[in-house]
Amino acid sequence: MRKSSFWIVLSCSLLTVALAAVAQAVRKPGLWEMTTKMSWQKSPLPPGITLPPGANSPFSGQTTTTQVCLTQEMIDKYGAPMPQGKDCQIVNVSLKATGMTADMVCSGRMNGKGTVESSWSGGDRATGKVHFDGVMQAGPNSMPVEWTSESTSIFKGSDCGSVKPLPMPAK
Repeated sequence: MRKSSFWIVLSCSLLTVALAAVAQAVRKPGLWEMTTKMSWQKSPLPPGITLPPGANSPFSGQTTTTQVCLTQEMIDKYGAPMPQGKDCQIVNVSLKATGMTADMVCSGRMNGKGTVESSWSGGDRATGKVHFDGVMQAGPNSMPVEWTSESTSIFKGSDCGSVKPLPMPAK
């Protein structure tokens, strides 16, 4: 009798620990503040062209902070907000308890492939990375592009207020 009581208590304890670990990894829908740094390994800007200091351009490599409304639908399907691109699709999604990976395939004005990763160890913080390699059409010319975007996100609250959710990417 003592042995079966021991095993029941041990089993319940392990189940409780496992559920607590899963609960810590659960993403929370609502308002997130995302800080992103984008770096260009191959910029579409012609050689010798530089932007004025302080120019707000996607090619400047500046850090930007935005508010993102993460919906339960996004969490269930991707685990995180996905990059937005008119001619891009998110494919090969692998969703795990503490992270996700996917491929981003673009065709149109920008052609190429990217990798998307996000990880979280709790419900309040996450990190993400997107790496894209391809070509961009600029009039009749094609220019090689390669960029990496790294982000950190912090949960701000369950109410998104006036921040509208991003559209779900095409699949």
